[in-house]
Amino acid sequence: MRILVTNCNTTEAMTEEICQGARRAAAPGTLIHGLTPSWGPESAEGWLDSYLSAAAVLDLLRGEAEDAAAGGEPFHAVVMAGFGEHGREGARELLDVPVVDITEAAAHLACLLGRRYAVVTTLDRTRGQIEDSLHTAGVAGHCAAVVGTGLGVLELDDRSRSLAAMGTAAGRARAAGAEVLVLGCAGMSQWADELAARTGMPVVDGVAAAVKLAEALVGLGLNTSRVGSYGHPLPKRRLWSRPEAAPPVPEAAPQPAD
Repeated sequence: MRILVTNCNTTEAMTEEICQGARRAAAPGTLIHGLTPSWGPESAEGWLDSYLSAAAVLDLLRGEAEDAAAGGEPFHAVVMAGFGEHGREGARELLDVPVVDITEAAAHLACLLGRRYAVVTTLDRTRGQIEDSLHTAGVAGHCAAVVGTGLGVLELDDRSRSLAAMGTAAGRARAAGAEVLVLGCAGMSQWADELAARTGMPVVDGVAAAVKLAEALVGLGLNTSRVGSYGHPLPKRRLWSRPEAAPPVPEAAPQPAD
């Protein structure tokens, strides 16, 4: 089984970090192939970044699907490793393999572990996107809170600072009624075990959850329904990149005054 794991930003180091977590979760025989968009934001932290990221990731997945159809290496599922980012529904229309988003994967597993869960994420500005994504996935009713740590995505490599901020956020989440924690950024995966030990709460990493659910869907022979919402895209002309700019029109020479 070969699973594509798509980063939502252009930072190669984060793609590798995400893939390391995915490989730790994967069963023997599952191959993880990481993908990094060639354009888009270096980190996704807001509505503009999220929509730009979605377009870049869909463009990337379109290329992978076309390569596979032309005789390239096939893939059996896709994990979208952007927490709360857009594009999930479009990818399900586009691809003929299961598409698992880390946001809903983590939330679904969290619902099996406690009555209410909370998401510990990066900046407060991302909370609205995450809440919307959970609502669309049908799991928002069990979410006690979405709590920001105040750390940007590219700041998560600092172990002591990250764990301190995540621990503080976890305390607020527990006070809000959460019984399970969900990591609200793929870059937080490396701290899951330590956060669980510090808080005494189950901590669900979305990347690991999505990989295991993707394996299960492939193993069960299940795929996205084509009845209704996720039907194949309608055939029409689509421009996937900006057309070449027309050559500039030379300015007219100034006319002499009468």
